[in-house]
Amino acid sequence: MGFAEKHLQSLGSSNLMDDCFHHQTDALQAAARADKSARNIGSLLSRVKYADGTLGKKFEGNAQNLAGLLREWLAIVTEKGTARRWVKPEDIAIAPITFRRVANASLAHFLDGKCAQCHGTGVAESKRACIPCKGSGKIELTGLSGYEAKLVLDMVSELGAIESTHAAIASALLRKHDLVTEEIS
Repeated sequence: MGFAEKHLQSLGSSNLMDDCFHHQTDALQAAARADKSARNIGSLLSRVKYADGTLGKKFEGNAQNLAGLLREWLAIVTEKGTARRWVKPEDIAIAPITFRRVANASLAHFLDGKCAQCHGTGVAESKRACIPCKGSGKIELTGLSGYEAKLVLDMVSELGAIESTHAAIASALLRKHDLVTEEIS
């Protein structure tokens, strides 16, 4: 079981006791500690992507989590865009608009960028490559300039890196905690 599954399981736990017999909060603690290691939005990103119904569409997601994630992500995109000089100095007035468009599109694509036709498999019912996504399993970015689309895909990869780094740190903390509890037992 990967960290995302453990994290989801702990979020849905009916018993949040934390003692030598109950360990359902371990993944929550590991996620929180992993976030403290840097300015990281990994825990919130995982919660919005996996627990708030974004992928399964089973229930209405927690709008406050999504709004908080978007706020944090916009700040990160603004920092990166400014540092990487995405906008020419003479066009600085459009910088906030560009940063917001890139932040919104990259977060939306990361959270739910699967092709609706093939459900992200890249294969159509006819066992051939899906035509709308051209076999990639991802929806095509629309409504953006070529330059903005390139920036969005770059930020989608940043989100993937944040998610995997957070999961790796939290998993390591969880394994370390498991070793400590085994020694105590």
